[in-house]
Amino acid sequence: MHKNKYIVIFSHILVWLVLFSMPYFLSYQQERDINRIIAHFWLPLVFYAMIFYLNFFYFIDKYLFTKKTIHFIIINVIFITFFLVFKELIEAAFFKELVENDLRKENGKPPFEMFIYMQMLSYFAPLLFSIALKTTKRLVATEAERKEATNIKLQSEIQHLRYQLQPHFFFNSLNNIYSLVDISPEQAKSTIHSLSKLMRYLLYETNTEKVPLSKEIDFMKKYLELMKLRISDKTQVISTFPEGHNGITITPLLFISLIENAFKHGISANKESEIFIHMSVKDNVVIFKIVNNNYPKQTNDKSGSGIGLQNLRKRLQLLYPNKHVFKSEVVNGRFFVDLQIET
Repeated sequence: MHKNKYIVIFSHILVWLVLFSMPYFLSYQQERDINRIIAHFWLPLVFYAMIFYLNFFYFIDKYLFTKKTIHFIIINVIFITFFLVFKELIEAAFFKELVENDLRKENGKPPFEMFIYMQMLSYFAPLLFSIALKTTKRLVATEAERKEATNIKLQSEIQHLRYQLQPHFFFNSLNNIYSLVDISPEQAKSTIHSLSKLMRYLLYETNTEKVPLSKEIDFMKKYLELMKLRISDKTQVISTFPEGHNGITITPLLFISLIENAFKHGISANKESEIFIHMSVKDNVVIFKIVNNNYPKQTNDKSGSGIGLQNLRKRLQLLYPNKHVFKSEVVNGRFFVDLQIET
Protein backbone atom coordinates (compact mmCIF):
# COMPACT_ATOMS: atom_id res chain seq x y z
CA MET A 1 0.00 0.00 0.00
CA HIS A 2 2.76 2.47 0.94
CA LYS A 3 4.69 1.61 -2.21
CA ASN A 4 1.65 2.28 -4.41
CA LYS A 5 1.03 5.56 -2.58
CA TYR A 6 4.58 6.75 -3.29
CA ILE A 7 4.24 5.76 -6.94
CA VAL A 8 1.04 7.83 -7.26
CA ILE A 9 2.65 10.87 -5.60
CA PHE A 10 5.72 10.58 -7.82
CA SER A 11 3.48 10.31 -10.92
CA HIS A 12 1.62 13.50 -10.00
CA ILE A 13 4.87 15.39 -9.39
CA LEU A 14 6.31 14.14 -12.68
CA VAL A 15 3.23 15.21 -14.67
CA TRP A 16 3.28 18.75 -13.27
CA LEU A 17 7.03 19.06 -13.78
CA VAL A 18 6.55 18.14 -17.42
CA LEU A 19 3.73 20.65 -17.79
CA PHE A 20 5.72 23.45 -16.14
CA SER A 21 8.79 22.71 -18.27
CA MET A 22 6.87 22.64 -21.57
CA PRO A 23 7.41 26.36 -22.32
CA TYR A 24 11.16 25.75 -22.40
CA PHE A 25 10.79 22.76 -24.71
CA LEU A 26 8.40 24.68 -26.97
CA SER A 27 10.70 27.69 -27.14
CA TYR A 28 13.89 25.73 -27.73
CA GLN A 29 16.61 27.84 -29.48
CA GLN A 30 14.26 30.86 -29.36
CA GLU A 31 14.36 33.98 -27.25
CA ARG A 32 12.58 33.28 -23.96
CA ASP A 33 10.54 36.04 -22.33
CA ILE A 34 10.31 34.96 -18.68
CA ASN A 35 7.44 37.35 -17.95
CA ARG A 36 5.41 35.93 -20.81
CA ILE A 37 6.14 32.36 -19.63
CA ILE A 38 5.02 33.20 -16.09
CA ALA A 39 1.89 35.06 -17.15
CA HIS A 40 0.70 32.80 -19.95
CA PHE A 41 1.95 29.38 -18.78
CA TRP A 42 2.96 29.05 -15.17
CA LEU A 43 0.25 31.21 -13.59
CA PRO A 44 -2.63 29.38 -15.35
CA LEU A 45 -1.00 26.04 -14.48
CA VAL A 46 -1.05 26.95 -10.79
CA PHE A 47 -4.79 27.63 -11.03
CA TYR A 48 -5.33 24.46 -13.08
CA ALA A 49 -3.58 22.46 -10.36
CA MET A 50 -5.73 24.09 -7.67
CA ILE A 51 -8.94 23.30 -9.58
CA PHE A 52 -7.78 19.74 -10.18
CA TYR A 53 -6.82 18.94 -6.57
CA LEU A 54 -9.76 20.77 -4.96
CA ASN A 55 -12.07 18.55 -6.98
CA PHE A 56 -9.97 15.41 -6.75
CA PHE A 57 -9.61 15.45 -2.97
CA TYR A 58 -12.81 17.18 -1.86
CA PHE A 59 -15.54 18.42 -4.20
CA ILE A 60 -16.07 15.22 -6.22
CA ASP A 61 -16.42 13.05 -3.10
CA LYS A 62 -18.55 15.57 -1.20
CA TYR A 63 -20.88 16.67 -3.99
CA LEU A 64 -20.65 14.71 -7.24
CA PHE A 65 -20.52 11.18 -5.75
CA THR A 66 -23.27 12.09 -3.30
CA LYS A 67 -25.50 13.14 -6.22
CA LYS A 68 -25.41 16.87 -5.35
CA THR A 69 -24.65 17.70 -8.98
CA ILE A 70 -26.11 21.20 -8.97
CA HIS A 71 -24.00 22.17 -5.95
CA PHE A 72 -20.95 20.68 -7.63
CA ILE A 73 -21.47 22.70 -10.84
CA ILE A 74 -22.19 25.97 -9.01
CA ILE A 75 -19.12 25.66 -6.77
CA ASN A 76 -16.84 24.94 -9.72
CA VAL A 77 -18.25 27.80 -11.78
CA ILE A 78 -17.63 30.13 -8.83
CA PHE A 79 -14.04 28.92 -8.38
CA ILE A 80 -13.24 29.05 -12.10
CA THR A 81 -14.69 32.57 -12.36
CA PHE A 82 -12.68 33.62 -9.31
CA PHE A 83 -9.44 32.21 -10.76
CA LEU A 84 -10.10 33.90 -14.13
CA VAL A 85 -10.67 37.29 -12.49
CA PHE A 86 -7.77 36.79 -10.08
CA LYS A 87 -5.48 35.94 -13.00
CA GLU A 88 -6.48 39.13 -14.80
CA LEU A 89 -5.83 41.17 -11.65
CA ILE A 90 -2.38 39.63 -11.23
CA GLU A 91 -1.52 40.32 -14.86
CA ALA A 92 -2.72 43.92 -14.53
CA ALA A 93 -0.70 44.45 -11.35
CA PHE A 94 2.57 42.66 -12.16
CA PHE A 95 2.62 42.25 -15.95
CA LYS A 96 1.07 45.56 -17.06
CA GLU A 97 3.59 46.16 -19.83
CA LEU A 98 3.08 42.67 -21.24
CA VAL A 99 -0.71 43.13 -21.24
CA GLU A 100 -0.42 46.51 -22.96
CA ASN A 101 1.82 45.03 -25.66
CA ASP A 102 -0.70 42.24 -26.24
CA LEU A 103 -3.52 44.77 -26.47
CA ARG A 104 -1.49 46.88 -28.88
CA LYS A 105 -1.01 43.87 -31.13
CA GLU A 106 -4.77 43.39 -31.04
CA ASN A 107 -5.24 47.05 -32.18
CA GLY A 108 -6.36 48.07 -28.71
CA LYS A 109 -9.26 45.63 -28.60
CA PRO A 110 -9.14 42.96 -25.90
CA PRO A 111 -9.62 39.45 -27.31
CA PHE A 112 -12.98 39.06 -25.56
CA GLU A 113 -14.30 36.09 -27.56
CA MET A 114 -10.97 34.31 -27.28
CA PHE A 115 -11.03 34.93 -23.56
CA ILE A 116 -14.56 33.58 -23.16
CA TYR A 117 -14.09 30.40 -25.15
CA MET A 118 -10.44 29.46 -24.75
CA GLN A 119 -9.94 30.56 -21.15
CA MET A 120 -13.13 28.91 -19.90
CA LEU A 121 -12.40 25.71 -21.78
CA SER A 122 -8.85 25.61 -20.50
CA TYR A 123 -10.07 25.94 -16.91
CA PHE A 124 -12.71 23.24 -17.38
CA ALA A 125 -10.10 20.78 -18.72
CA PRO A 126 -8.49 20.00 -15.31
CA LEU A 127 -11.98 19.74 -13.81
CA LEU A 128 -13.05 17.12 -16.35
CA PHE A 129 -9.74 15.32 -16.00
CA SER A 130 -10.10 15.13 -12.20
CA ILE A 131 -13.64 13.72 -12.62
CA ALA A 132 -12.42 11.10 -15.08
CA LEU A 133 -9.46 10.11 -12.90
CA LYS A 134 -11.48 10.00 -9.68
CA THR A 135 -14.27 8.01 -11.31
CA THR A 136 -11.79 5.50 -12.71
CA LYS A 137 -10.12 5.18 -9.31
CA ARG A 138 -13.49 4.61 -7.68
CA LEU A 139 -14.47 1.97 -10.22
CA VAL A 140 -11.16 0.15 -9.72
CA ALA A 141 -11.61 0.25 -5.93
CA THR A 142 -15.21 -0.96 -6.23
CA GLU A 143 -14.16 -3.82 -8.50
CA ALA A 144 -11.37 -4.77 -6.09
CA GLU A 145 -13.84 -4.77 -3.18
CA ARG A 146 -16.28 -6.86 -5.22
CA LYS A 147 -13.59 -9.40 -6.04
CA GLU A 148 -12.49 -9.53 -2.40
CA ALA A 149 -16.07 -10.09 -1.26
CA THR A 150 -16.54 -12.78 -3.90
CA ASN A 151 -13.31 -14.46 -2.82
CA ILE A 152 -14.37 -14.40 0.86
CA LYS A 153 -17.73 -15.88 -0.09
CA LEU A 154 -16.00 -18.51 -2.24
CA GLN A 155 -13.67 -19.52 0.59
CA SER A 156 -16.61 -19.70 3.00
CA GLU A 157 -18.55 -21.95 0.64
CA ILE A 158 -15.54 -24.20 0.08
CA GLN A 159 -14.93 -24.44 3.83
CA HIS A 160 -18.59 -25.24 4.41
CA LEU A 161 -18.51 -27.99 1.80
CA ARG A 162 -15.34 -29.42 3.31
CA TYR A 163 -16.87 -29.52 6.77
CA GLN A 164 -19.96 -31.07 5.24
CA LEU A 165 -17.91 -33.79 3.56
CA GLN A 166 -16.01 -34.97 6.64
CA PRO A 167 -19.05 -35.96 8.74
CA HIS A 168 -20.59 -37.50 5.62
CA PHE A 169 -17.50 -39.65 5.07
CA PHE A 170 -17.33 -40.58 8.77
CA PHE A 171 -21.03 -41.49 8.81
CA ASN A 172 -20.66 -43.86 5.84
CA SER A 173 -17.56 -45.46 7.36
CA LEU A 174 -19.39 -46.07 10.66
CA ASN A 175 -22.14 -47.79 8.71
CA ASN A 176 -19.53 -50.14 7.27
CA ILE A 177 -18.08 -50.89 10.70
CA TYR A 178 -21.55 -51.46 12.16
CA SER A 179 -22.19 -54.18 9.59
CA LEU A 180 -18.99 -55.98 10.71
CA VAL A 181 -19.52 -55.90 14.48
CA ASP A 182 -21.70 -59.03 14.66
CA ILE A 183 -20.15 -60.83 11.69
CA SER A 184 -16.47 -60.34 12.48
CA PRO A 185 -15.54 -58.43 15.65
CA GLU A 186 -11.82 -58.72 14.85
CA GLN A 187 -12.34 -57.19 11.45
CA ALA A 188 -14.40 -54.46 13.07
CA LYS A 189 -11.48 -53.64 15.38
CA SER A 190 -9.07 -53.57 12.45
CA THR A 191 -11.47 -51.36 10.54
CA ILE A 192 -11.71 -48.88 13.42
CA HIS A 193 -7.92 -48.69 13.47
CA SER A 194 -7.83 -48.04 9.72
CA LEU A 195 -10.60 -45.48 10.08
CA SER A 196 -8.58 -43.60 12.72
CA LYS A 197 -5.72 -43.23 10.22
CA LEU A 198 -8.10 -41.96 7.57
CA MET A 199 -9.67 -39.48 9.98
CA ARG A 200 -6.22 -38.22 10.95
CA TYR A 201 -5.63 -37.37 7.30
CA LEU A 202 -9.06 -35.72 7.07
CA LEU A 203 -8.56 -33.61 10.19
CA TYR A 204 -4.91 -32.63 10.01
CA GLU A 205 -3.71 -32.83 6.42
CA THR A 206 -6.62 -31.52 4.34
CA ASN A 207 -6.87 -28.05 5.87
CA THR A 208 -4.74 -26.63 3.08
CA GLU A 209 -5.81 -25.45 -0.34
CA LYS A 210 -3.81 -28.13 -2.15
CA VAL A 211 -2.17 -31.42 -1.18
CA PRO A 212 0.29 -33.58 -3.15
CA LEU A 213 -1.52 -35.97 -5.44
CA SER A 214 0.52 -38.84 -3.95
CA LYS A 215 -1.02 -38.23 -0.49
CA GLU A 216 -4.52 -38.21 -1.93
CA ILE A 217 -3.76 -41.51 -3.69
CA ASP A 218 -2.52 -43.06 -0.43
CA PHE A 219 -5.74 -41.95 1.26
CA MET A 220 -7.87 -43.55 -1.46
CA LYS A 221 -5.90 -46.81 -1.30
CA LYS A 222 -6.41 -47.04 2.48
CA TYR A 223 -10.09 -46.31 2.06
CA LEU A 224 -10.41 -49.07 -0.54
CA GLU A 225 -8.73 -51.50 1.87
CA LEU A 226 -11.27 -50.51 4.52
CA MET A 227 -14.18 -50.99 2.12
CA LYS A 228 -12.96 -54.38 0.92
CA LEU A 229 -13.35 -55.75 4.47
CA ARG A 230 -17.13 -55.65 4.23
CA ILE A 231 -17.73 -56.85 0.66
CA SER A 232 -18.35 -60.49 -0.27
CA ASP A 233 -16.56 -62.66 -2.78
CA LYS A 234 -19.23 -61.74 -5.31
CA THR A 235 -17.78 -58.22 -5.59
CA GLN A 236 -14.58 -57.56 -7.48
CA VAL A 237 -12.70 -54.27 -7.00
CA ILE A 238 -9.95 -53.40 -9.48
CA SER A 239 -8.04 -50.15 -9.02
CA THR A 240 -5.03 -48.60 -10.69
CA PHE A 241 -3.26 -45.44 -9.63
CA PRO A 242 -0.29 -43.61 -11.15
CA GLU A 243 3.13 -43.71 -9.54
CA GLY A 244 5.25 -40.64 -8.91
CA HIS A 245 3.91 -37.26 -10.02
CA ASN A 246 5.32 -35.69 -6.86
CA GLY A 247 5.10 -32.22 -8.37
CA ILE A 248 1.34 -32.33 -8.92
CA THR A 249 -0.93 -30.90 -6.24
CA ILE A 250 -4.70 -31.02 -6.06
CA THR A 251 -7.56 -29.98 -3.83
CA PRO A 252 -8.05 -32.71 -1.22
CA LEU A 253 -11.02 -35.08 -1.03
CA LEU A 254 -12.35 -34.60 -4.55
CA PHE A 255 -12.41 -38.27 -5.55
CA ILE A 256 -13.57 -39.96 -2.36
CA SER A 257 -17.25 -39.15 -3.03
CA LEU A 258 -17.06 -41.03 -6.33
CA ILE A 259 -15.54 -44.09 -4.65
CA GLU A 260 -18.16 -43.97 -1.88
CA ASN A 261 -20.88 -43.71 -4.50
CA ALA A 262 -19.51 -46.76 -6.36
CA PHE A 263 -19.64 -48.90 -3.21
CA LYS A 264 -23.04 -47.56 -2.20
CA HIS A 265 -24.79 -48.12 -5.53
CA GLY A 266 -22.56 -50.65 -7.28
CA ILE A 267 -22.73 -53.61 -4.90
CA SER A 268 -25.46 -56.23 -4.59
CA ALA A 269 -25.77 -58.82 -1.81
CA ASN A 270 -26.90 -61.58 -4.18
CA LYS A 271 -25.49 -60.57 -7.58
CA GLU A 272 -22.04 -60.41 -9.11
CA SER A 273 -20.65 -56.89 -8.85
CA GLU A 274 -17.62 -55.14 -10.27
CA ILE A 275 -16.01 -51.81 -9.50
CA PHE A 276 -13.25 -50.50 -11.77
CA ILE A 277 -11.27 -47.48 -10.61
CA HIS A 278 -8.61 -45.95 -12.81
CA MET A 279 -6.57 -42.79 -12.28
CA SER A 280 -3.96 -41.45 -14.68
CA VAL A 281 -2.08 -38.22 -15.28
CA LYS A 282 -1.51 -36.71 -18.70
CA ASP A 283 0.53 -33.52 -18.78
CA ASN A 284 -1.13 -31.45 -16.03
CA VAL A 285 -4.52 -33.16 -16.24
CA VAL A 286 -5.60 -35.70 -13.65
CA ILE A 287 -8.02 -38.22 -15.16
CA PHE A 288 -10.20 -40.26 -12.81
CA LYS A 289 -12.64 -42.89 -14.10
CA ILE A 290 -14.97 -45.29 -12.32
CA VAL A 291 -17.20 -47.98 -13.79
CA ASN A 292 -19.53 -49.98 -11.56
CA ASN A 293 -22.81 -51.86 -11.65
CA ASN A 294 -25.83 -49.69 -11.06
CA TYR A 295 -28.10 -50.88 -8.27
CA PRO A 296 -30.35 -47.94 -7.42
CA LYS A 297 -30.72 -47.18 -3.74
CA GLN A 298 -33.96 -48.34 -2.20
CA THR A 299 -36.28 -45.72 -0.76
CA ASN A 300 -36.15 -47.33 2.68
CA ASP A 301 -32.33 -47.34 2.70
CA LYS A 302 -31.29 -44.54 5.03
CA SER A 303 -27.55 -45.14 4.89
CA GLY A 304 -25.61 -42.00 4.01
CA SER A 305 -27.13 -38.64 3.29
CA GLY A 306 -26.96 -38.51 -0.49
CA ILE A 307 -24.92 -35.30 -0.53
CA GLY A 308 -21.64 -36.73 -1.83
CA LEU A 309 -22.00 -36.08 -5.57
CA GLN A 310 -23.84 -32.79 -5.04
CA ASN A 311 -20.98 -31.68 -2.81
CA LEU A 312 -18.44 -32.70 -5.44
CA ARG A 313 -20.16 -30.79 -8.24
CA LYS A 314 -20.30 -27.62 -6.15
CA ARG A 315 -16.66 -27.88 -5.12
CA LEU A 316 -15.54 -28.42 -8.72
CA GLN A 317 -17.51 -25.38 -9.87
CA LEU A 318 -15.97 -23.24 -7.13
CA LEU A 319 -12.40 -24.55 -7.24
CA TYR A 320 -11.86 -25.40 -10.90
CA PRO A 321 -14.13 -23.17 -13.00
CA ASN A 322 -13.58 -23.90 -16.70
CA LYS A 323 -10.76 -26.25 -15.73
CA HIS A 324 -12.62 -29.50 -15.19
CA VAL A 325 -14.85 -32.00 -16.98
CA PHE A 326 -17.28 -34.12 -15.00
CA LYS A 327 -19.47 -36.65 -16.82
CA SER A 328 -21.66 -39.40 -15.42
CA GLU A 329 -24.13 -41.70 -17.15
CA VAL A 330 -25.84 -45.07 -16.86
CA VAL A 331 -25.37 -47.40 -19.83
CA ASN A 332 -26.69 -50.98 -19.91
CA GLY A 333 -26.94 -51.22 -16.14
CA ARG A 334 -23.48 -49.75 -15.53
CA PHE A 335 -22.63 -46.39 -14.04
CA PHE A 336 -19.78 -44.53 -15.78
CA VAL A 337 -17.95 -41.54 -14.27
CA ASP A 338 -15.27 -39.51 -16.02
CA LEU A 339 -13.64 -36.68 -14.09
CA GLN A 340 -10.78 -34.63 -15.55
CA ILE A 341 -9.11 -31.82 -13.64
CA GLU A 342 -6.52 -29.42 -15.00
CA THR A 343 -4.11 -28.74 -12.13
